[in-house]
Amino acid sequence: MTTAFEDPQVQRIFAGFPDHARPGLLQLREMIFQVAARTEGVGKLRETLKWGQPAYLTVEPKSGSTIRLGLPKQGGFALYTHCQTTILSDFQALFPDDFTYEGNRAIHFRPGDRLALDRLALLVKSALTYHLR
Repeated sequence: MTTAFEDPQVQRIFAGFPDHARPGLLQLREMIFQVAARTEGVGKLRETLKWGQPAYLTVEPKSGSTIRLGLPKQGGFALYTHCQTTILSDFQALFPDDFTYEGNRAIHFRPGDRLALDRLALLVKSALTYHLR
């Protein structure tokens, strides 16, 4: 099942992503919504744009830190977390060699990569519950 877009601007951004990146970004988007729906304490999730990128944040309650999806300059596509948190560094400690990291702010993917959604769900859950710790 695919979560419907509530914000037409976000939908336009996804439609404008290159064909090679869009499927992976849509998979990540759907996984974010699924993790939010099954994680206690997350509440309502808002999909909006931040810095021109699709962004996911908790609004009721404000339990988490923003997650963004986008296209890094190096190519491919990426999932971003707030760089002034320990979200990504904590995740990298668990899976140091499983992903391509950009410091403490992003995980990069190449088009056609098989996404390890089960492991990435742990990262998303950590971000969406960051302020509940």
